[in-house]
Amino acid sequence: MVSQSLRRGVFFRERGEGPWVLAHRGASALATENTLEAFRRAMADGADGVELDVQRCRTGEVVVFHDDDLARLAQRPERIDEMPLDGIRDVRLLRGGGIPTLAEAIDACGHVALVNIEIKYAGAFPGACHALVAGVADVVARADAGRRVIISSFSPGAVWLWRRIRPDVACGLLFERPQPFHRPWPLRTDMLLPLLHPLAVHPEQTLCTHARVAGWRARGYAVNVWTVDDPDRMKALAAMGVSGIITNDPAGARAALTLTPRSEGG
Repeated sequence: MVSQSLRRGVFFRERGEGPWVLAHRGASALATENTLEAFRRAMADGADGVELDVQRCRTGEVVVFHDDDLARLAQRPERIDEMPLDGIRDVRLLRGGGIPTLAEAIDACGHVALVNIEIKYAGAFPGACHALVAGVADVVARADAGRRVIISSFSPGAVWLWRRIRPDVACGLLFERPQPFHRPWPLRTDMLLPLLHPLAVHPEQTLCTHARVAGWRARGYAVNVWTVDDPDRMKALAAMGVSGIITNDPAGARAALTLTPRSEGG
């Protein structure tokens, strides 16, 4: 089980405290997703932290990028895992900005920001993502950011492996609405929660009802929900008692939730 010190940690919000506002790929409504500019804009707009995506490039470094390839964001055919870091440094994205390393992204957010690191791995078996998980663990350790980082993944294998490599650093299982005709949908549900024992659940926002959120909280999980931009839905989720709201527009979220400005103490 996750230690009680982790369960009492920063990611578990009590009712009445209001949810954390985490900027989805940075302030991606206003800047290119997963770029240093998006992360800096998120913090300037009052986010409590950011959500970002990581994978390994060909030379082994952990870089921040969502897609497998550059087609959507740069109109280029290359895959991230087939490019060396030097080549990735040369990529200019269509909306501006480049592709940072995880270490650069953590640094850009400042020393108090929460950082939700999503491990991009679609497989079931932890062995195939060991290098990525270990690489993330090394970056987090070097940044001395373990107390303000939460690792997340749709892959139960990645969550299981993280629990064994860094049991002192929080993790959460991502899941979404069942999509039986889209493989591997069974791996993107919450069916393995009892075996994984993460600190948090990270459900798609459409899965959240008062009863479900209350049930997850009763089982000891923090509830961080994605991706929410509608002000009325944000208010409803906050009333349910979610711990964190992941949004493309952190400034809009803070305004909708009438949260006080984030302090330097987090």
